[in-house]
Amino acid sequence: MILAKFQKTQGTLDGFEITGHSGYAERGSDVVCAAVSSAVQLTLNLLNDLGAEPEIFIGDNVIRCKAVRTSNVSTIILNDLTEHFESIVEEYPKTIKITISEV
Repeated sequence: MILAKFQKTQGTLDGFEITGHSGYAERGSDVVCAAVSSAVQLTLNLLNDLGAEPEIFIGDNVIRCKAVRTSNVSTIILNDLTEHFESIVEEYPKTIKITISEV
């Protein structure tokens, strides 16, 4: 299962950590993992291009991102990512666990 942990600071969505594997199919053939990877890459690019100055860590089976400069736009982008993951879960149940917590 993919674990998508989103974080809020003072009520504002400003980061995430993505780990794991969906288990839907073998690595390299998994449409859920491909959809998540693509959405995360787009999110990172948008946050960077739109001035959120994301701090990004990419490691073995983990991606972390924290927007240094939050704005309405960065919050919308991160909310859209959570909604995108929720729509994936509707079609492919038990492949992603989404949590949102205040830090």
